[in-house]
Amino acid sequence: MKSYYEFAKHLDHLLGGVRAIRITVPGYMPLSVEEIGASGDEHRLVSLCQYGEQNGDLMRDCDLVFMVIDLPDGAAAEPVSFRNDYLGIVQDVYRYDRGGKRTHVVSPLKQELKEFARAWLATLRD
Repeated sequence: MKSYYEFAKHLDHLLGGVRAIRITVPGYMPLSVEEIGASGDEHRLVSLCQYGEQNGDLMRDCDLVFMVIDLPDGAAAEPVSFRNDYLGIVQDVYRYDRGGKRTHVVSPLKQELKEFARAWLATLRD
């Protein structure tokens, strides 16, 4: 759970009090950090995305979405989906019913996205 608290702090730091921001660093793909709505159970969703350009079209060259949950000890941000348009990959940690409630968790993907988020945020911090 410690990682989820750290993820929330990093996302809040990157957003800097706004709903969306684009961070550019020469030599690297721009990074978009954006609040994109709420989950079916009303938790904030924040996207961390880099867009590549292929044939004039912007494509997500990885988009990692976090669900931010307010807990008594502070906010925790759990990575819940991954998308890469170049590779045609769309992965979701949870399955939902028609009412938007979580019904199933894909545990191996949940762990994989947690590890990916930890590594990506460390790279971004550097």
